[in-house]
Amino acid sequence: MVVGDMGHGPYNMKLKVFKGTGQMSENALLDLPTGVVAFLMDQNEPRTPAIAVASGPFIYVYKNLRPYFKFTLPAMEVNPLEKEVWDQAKEDKIDPVTLKEMLESIRDKAEIPLSVRSLRFMMLELQEMESFVNTYKLQPLKRQTVITCMGTLKKNMADEDAVCCLVIGTESGELFILDPEAFTILTRVSLSSVPTLLDVTGQYDIEYRITVACRNGNVYILRRDSKRPKYCIELSAQVVGLVRVQKNIMIGTSQETLHGYSQKGKRLWTVTLPASIMTMALLEQKSRGIQAVLVGLKNLEVHLYRDKNLLSVINTPDIVTGLCFGRYGREDDTLIMTTQGGGLLIKILKRTAQFEDKDTSPGPPTGQSIKLNVPKKTKLYVDQTLRERENAVAMHRVFQMDLYRLRLSAARAYVKALDASLAPVSSTMQEPLTLNAAVQGIGPQFKLILNLQNTSVNRPSMQLLISFLFDEKLYKLKPAFFKVPLLVPGLNYPIDTSVECCSNKGISDIIKVFVLREGKSTPLLTAHINMPVSEGLVAA
Repeated sequence: MVVGDMGHGPYNMKLKVFKGTGQMSENALLDLPTGVVAFLMDQNEPRTPAIAVASGPFIYVYKNLRPYFKFTLPAMEVNPLEKEVWDQAKEDKIDPVTLKEMLESIRDKAEIPLSVRSLRFMMLELQEMESFVNTYKLQPLKRQTVITCMGTLKKNMADEDAVCCLVIGTESGELFILDPEAFTILTRVSLSSVPTLLDVTGQYDIEYRITVACRNGNVYILRRDSKRPKYCIELSAQVVGLVRVQKNIMIGTSQETLHGYSQKGKRLWTVTLPASIMTMALLEQKSRGIQAVLVGLKNLEVHLYRDKNLLSVINTPDIVTGLCFGRYGREDDTLIMTTQGGGLLIKILKRTAQFEDKDTSPGPPTGQSIKLNVPKKTKLYVDQTLRERENAVAMHRVFQMDLYRLRLSAARAYVKALDASLAPVSSTMQEPLTLNAAVQGIGPQFKLILNLQNTSVNRPSMQLLISFLFDEKLYKLKPAFFKVPLLVPGLNYPIDTSVECCSNKGISDIIKVFVLREGKSTPLLTAHINMPVSEGLVAA
């Protein structure tokens, strides 16, 4: 394991190598390390990977844990006015105070930024200016940028031990792809802001995608042979984590949220986290084909997510600032964590571990996000769509007319039923009654059961009668007339009578039931009972 140690302030910056939990060696660095990657430079045997360390404007390459090569970023264009001012100072034509005033005026108006030398000079006190000018005025003026992030890109094969190119982002808002053998610049892309995080996939000679998170809160997606970003994701907060899981991009922001985007920049889901994100990394278990994202939080927890589903939570004794998952020693699935206090945590994934989705986020279930297998559009469907677009107004008018006719027919039938008292519900509000009838038996003897109910709130029903109308040649009822007792609101009153079928012709008829008030000839409600065929007489 290789660790870039930032030291204390501007001192004691080192590159440390660990085996197990013990430190093997260390190398001093001249500037703060901003990125450490392992990559294969060539096809020579034995296949020993090299270590690239980005520090300031340089990339230090180590082979066999020894310094091997140093790559320096190309110098940038110097402001011509700034160069002219330093040439005058070199010839002692202006004093240090005038030099500072002229540099300040150039800084406020110039399109090309000033060099580091001029910026450092303007920060000095008056008594320190003269010695600084005498030290640096004879040296050539240079404007150098620094490296902000670094990654690797396979050259022409997707194998695990394939040769890789280096991909670096700079403070000047540029992206470089370097050749692994000659360390020449293969591709140079300008961005609208300073890149801070990189995620690279694909092969340089075939097709690749570079996802870049910048300081302006945007995430850009670049493809092969594109001088400008192909897609842009605009976020409302700064990006603090960037991980690609299969074809999706996981983005963590400073607003305690984790977003999922497609590789074309379409937002898929959003998860709100319980604390701020400190770091993110990919968990890939190749033996089982599992990919998930590890998220280190400020509340001493590390969350494991597959899409928007929480799989596991790891509690840590300190805030985790660095995560790395992969093979370590003899173990294929090892998680290494570095903490804010300088601690080192190593955890090994159990071989029997089961990852089960726990959808803790509010909203629709996980299954709702699965795309339906919608069939392709046929020619008939397309023709129907065009016809509906062209005749939308006429079709709507026909639909409204048919709807009004249906409503009118239903209203007429309802009024007719109420007027003839053919409904089993009373049409008058003074006697709110309901009547249900049922027939039991197979014949020739039937049992007719009536269920009468008062649906009013607090008023009982009194002086009610029940009468039957039927064909006396077919049926006999005992009795055929009832006097209904007082009906208490809300209670169901069952009333039964016997029906005898007198015909042996195997025919049936309707028996009508009327509920009337004493002294009134108009029924309050009516029910029609379809009598079944008497099986006993038919068999005889």
